[in-house]
Amino acid sequence: MKNITISTIIGVLLLATLWTNDARACTNFLISKKASTDGSTMISYAADSHSMYGELYYTPAALHLPGEKLEVYEWDTGKFLGVIDQIPQTYSVVGNINEHQVAIGETTWGGRKELKEHIHPDAIVDYGSLMYITLQRAKTAREAIKIMTGLVEKYGYASSGESFSISDPDEVWIMDMIGKGEKDRGAVWVARRIPDGYVSAHANQARIGKFPLNNKNTLYARDVISFARDMGWFDGVDKDFSFMDAYSPMTFRKLRICEARVWAFFKRIAPSKNFSSNYVKGKKGARPLPLWITPDKKLSARDVMELMRDHFEGTDLDLTKGVGAGPYSLPYRWRPLFWEHEGEEYFNERATSTQQTGFSFIAQARSWLPDPIGGILWFSVDDTYSTVYVPMYCGIKEAPKPFAVGNGDFHHFTWDSAFWVFNFVSNFAYLRYSDMIVDIQKVQRELEGGFLSDIPRVDRTAVGMFKNAPDAARNYLTRYSRKQSEKTLSKWRKLGEFLLYKYLDGNVKDANGKATHPPYPEHWRKRIVKERGGFYKSIKLPGEPEDDH
Repeated sequence: MKNITISTIIGVLLLATLWTNDARACTNFLISKKASTDGSTMISYAADSHSMYGELYYTPAALHLPGEKLEVYEWDTGKFLGVIDQIPQTYSVVGNINEHQVAIGETTWGGRKELKEHIHPDAIVDYGSLMYITLQRAKTAREAIKIMTGLVEKYGYASSGESFSISDPDEVWIMDMIGKGEKDRGAVWVARRIPDGYVSAHANQARIGKFPLNNKNTLYARDVISFARDMGWFDGVDKDFSFMDAYSPMTFRKLRICEARVWAFFKRIAPSKNFSSNYVKGKKGARPLPLWITPDKKLSARDVMELMRDHFEGTDLDLTKGVGAGPYSLPYRWRPLFWEHEGEEYFNERATSTQQTGFSFIAQARSWLPDPIGGILWFSVDDTYSTVYVPMYCGIKEAPKPFAVGNGDFHHFTWDSAFWVFNFVSNFAYLRYSDMIVDIQKVQRELEGGFLSDIPRVDRTAVGMFKNAPDAARNYLTRYSRKQSEKTLSKWRKLGEFLLYKYLDGNVKDANGKATHPPYPEHWRKRIVKERGGFYKSIKLPGEPEDDH
């Protein structure tokens, strides 16, 4: 068998389309099995970047010859990092979930300047390759952690600080990891299992503080404390060691731009706990957010989709409010994230839902079903608020064309690409958001509601086939995911055409097709009058007749 390169392993786009993560970019939610309505585990991930082409990677299972090597390229840049040993057998991977229902997501947090700016030159495995190589090799979440940490110990970690979400049908884990800089090409890390019935989140900031030193549900690098001591970042007793405080100390930026997304998630799922915004606002004496909480009610896949669509609505950080939202309550702010005026630094809020998302997913694992049927990657492209999560069973044999690698790229628009069609709709909607989003959500909810109600029937059919013909069941699921993807693309094209027709030139057509001219909202007219009312105020000239226009 020929030598397999990383382009085959994790999708040719990882070489063809190079992208850079936006600083403070991604968001993950983690739901343990007893915190979900049906006993499934779930992790979510929004891969946010201003230059990322959103698509669904697919890698088939494969057998490899002794001595075979794997070329590793940095996920963010495409830079060749080195070669590692291949293993005899690898598993199929659909996006960020494999055929055994193991899923992995991440958020980048950088960490100590001494480490993130001085990555060891001999390190081979970056965070992106670490995820996708591990997905090809792991059958459980615990095994995934063992593989990930083994790879960086053997070959070196070529990235800065990362938090990883790692799940299987029974367990959900959070892991914080950072390289050792120029001193050592390896990494220090700690991983904790989310207790059953609890949920957690991370959003570009290390989240694990103190942790038990002798617990089967907590794993850590043997030198995670001693390395911090050697660097002068910790001098207490071991039991008081906090990974976050040592390797990614909290700052106001991290609170407001990163932890605020965790706060919003916790606040929405557990209103009874009355989480105050004081902590993420940097108020002195405010209580830090816990690593995990119990939700007030159990969460469904639909709930998690909606939680990924948060703009701080209903809180004092609400992005639909204020001058930045414009007349039509647009909950997005164009970059840069931080900006200056007359020598003072200001910032824009950074919510879970953001305009620069390449792709996002909810990985759902269900222990009561055969693995190829039990795992569903609810996959989407573009802005989570106006996207559609389409079910991709982890047992499918190919990525549906609308989402597939090679079906378009970041530099060439095509109506055949889900990424471009969804971006066409969302970017047009930004012009008159509060009105257009209503039309978008009608189609969004129709599609997602149909998928969710259809899943039990598809499950039953696939299980019936799987008992005697597993391959036939996988073919059936492949056809199903393909059909839903094509239907979604078709409906979204039509939606784009409808929005252009309905909102042409600032008009709004009514149900009969007649153009109407709704005025700016009252709050915006009030602002105009306050700022330049004297300039725009209508007056009458001396002797002017009654207005007859």
